[in-house]
Amino acid sequence: MIRRQARLRREYIYRKSIEDRERTIQEKKQKLKHSLDGLTTNVDDEYKWGGVEDPKIMVTTSRDPSSKLKQFAKLVDACRSNDVTDLIIVHEHRGVPDGFVVCHLPYGPTAYFTLSNVVMRHDIPDCGTMSEAYPHLIFNNFTSKLGNRVKSILKFLFPVPKEDARRVMTFSNEEDFISFRHHVYKKGEGGRTIELNEVGPRFEMKLYQIVLGTLDTVSSSDVEWVYRPYMNTAKKRKFLTD
Repeated sequence: MIRRQARLRREYIYRKSIEDRERTIQEKKQKLKHSLDGLTTNVDDEYKWGGVEDPKIMVTTSRDPSSKLKQFAKLVDACRSNDVTDLIIVHEHRGVPDGFVVCHLPYGPTAYFTLSNVVMRHDIPDCGTMSEAYPHLIFNNFTSKLGNRVKSILKFLFPVPKEDARRVMTFSNEEDFISFRHHVYKKGEGGRTIELNEVGPRFEMKLYQIVLGTLDTVSSSDVEWVYRPYMNTAKKRKFLTD
């Protein structure tokens, strides 16, 4: 009887040690999982200062640009030689802007867009005065993972607006074509109505590629997303909203 009790006790102690060891291993796995979940991704690293500090944008064009392209490039104020957060390169065809590249510094990403239906601000009837206030941004219909990625790329080109700013820039997605509109507004009598005044320019843009690196490392950088010809067969698929 004494030997049997001793044996049962040894078995009990052995099972308990096994359970304790397995519980310890499981707890370590859980801690490791939580730690990994808390690590920042490349997206977090790319835009970790977004909204904390005002962006500094450098805009450039092709060699010997036309007057229309120069006018279009004046959308972003000042080319600064230090602490630039984004480099924008605008392309044209026969004097009409037809595409631009947004390269976020220092790590990327680099996004490529086509431009269409470009209307310069001075071609808009009754064009209002261009406000210098930081604009409020409106993004409509960017619901997919890619849509939110594009939203971040565009959003962090602009500084955080003041509460009393009356300048609004709208990026509205419809079937993967992004319509850009630029307005200023004023309140009517009693503040019950709002009067919008378009100050331009206006255009449509379409994403066709995102590369993880910067322009100087494009050849060796991973392609995050690219629009390919075979995708035209999936007419019902919307990449920025699906």
